[in-house]
Amino acid sequence: MALVAGAVLALSSAALLGGCGYAVGAGLRLHGGAARAEVRPFENRSSDPGLGVAVASALRDELARRGAEGAGDGAVIEGVVRTEGASPTLPGGATVRVVLEVHGRLTLHGATVAERTVRREADHLGGADALEGEARRAQALRRLGAEAARALLDALEE
Repeated sequence: MALVAGAVLALSSAALLGGCGYAVGAGLRLHGGAARAEVRPFENRSSDPGLGVAVASALRDELARRGAEGAGDGAVIEGVVRTEGASPTLPGGATVRVVLEVHGRLTLHGATVAERTVRREADHLGGADALEGEARRAQALRRLGAEAARALLDALEE
């Protein structure tokens, strides 16, 4: 009797846990029908070294979160990263505006199937000296790079 009661308890627990609200989604679908994409390093046309690599890395991370990173479908995402010169947004330079522009191109078996440009901007605090100001600018650009990568991937979806 105890064995039957244990089996009933196990089955009812499994049934309850099975209805917890999680489901398997259809996954990412890029233009051209690709479900996975390889990301190549982005060309850096900014004055911030490593920004192209940081944006490409953020794009790879976003693809991995969506279960679509890696070669296999012949889809490749590549592009160009640009920044605009910093401009103070408050008198005395207490805050500075930074602008990031990312142009991405999705190719499938060598043919371009989609191109999109994403622009993000943000203000960051200036620094007590040039070194601190540059560190804050670099941090703001990394944050904008992650935002731009998400937006670019959204724009490249079907």
